[in-house]
Amino acid sequence: MAHYYTIACKALKPEIEFCLAKQPQNSLTVDWMQQGLHNTPEELRTQLQKKLDAVPDADAVLLAYGLCGGALRGLHCRRPLVIPRAHDCISLLFGSREAHEQYVREHPGSYFFSAGWLQEAPVPSAQNDRRLLEEYTALYGPDNADYLLQTELAWRKKYKQAVYISWNLPDSAKDRRIVQDCAAYAGWNYTEIQGNPDWLCRLLNGPWNSEDFLVLNPNQSVPEDLSGLCLREPQP
Repeated sequence: MAHYYTIACKALKPEIEFCLAKQPQNSLTVDWMQQGLHNTPEELRTQLQKKLDAVPDADAVLLAYGLCGGALRGLHCRRPLVIPRAHDCISLLFGSREAHEQYVREHPGSYFFSAGWLQEAPVPSAQNDRRLLEEYTALYGPDNADYLLQTELAWRKKYKQAVYISWNLPDSAKDRRIVQDCAAYAGWNYTEIQGNPDWLCRLLNGPWNSEDFLVLNPNQSVPEDLSGLCLREPQP
C-alpha cells in the first residue's frame, strides 16, 4: 500500500473527506491550508513551498489546489508531486475542466458555492457585511468606513447568479438554504447543479493520467508557463 501526503485547501475539506470515506486504496495524510490564500498568490506560494520542504517520507505528494493565480509556479518537492490540471477548486467540484468551462460559457456571471466554501469562506450576508463595516470603522473611522465597504464589495456586481454545487453530502439541505439566502441578499438568482467527485477522488487515489494531472519527478519544478492549464481568475 502506498502512502501519499496531501496538502489541501480547507475549502475542499468536506469533499475530500467524502472521497476518503469511499475506502481509498492507499494511506493518506492530509495537511490542511487556510482558505482564501489564493487572493494573495505570492503568500500562497511561500506557504506551499514551506509545506513541501517539510514533507515527511511519502511515496508522492498530492496538491489539492488549482493553478489559478500563478501561485503554483516554481514549486518543487523532494518527493514526486501530483497536481490536478484544474483552473481552481471549482473545476475539481465539477469533476472536469471541460464541464466547468462549458457552464461558465453558458451561464456568465455565476458565483459558485459548495459545502467547503460555505464552511470556510465569507459569503454575502448582512451579518458578514456588518462585521466588515465594524472592522473598517474601528480602523479608519466612520467617515471612511462606508466607502471602503462599498469598494470591498464591488466584486458582487460582476455576478448574476449563485450556483450551489451539490455532492449530496449530509448537510446539503442546510447548505442549500444558506446559498438561497446569500442569493436573495446579493440580488442574484439561485440555481443548483450536481457536482462530480471523480476527479478529486482520482487525485487522492490515482490513476494520474497526463490529461488531468501534472506529475513531477522529485525536485522538478512546476513550469513557469502555465498557459492553457489555467484560463480563469479565481473567484473572491
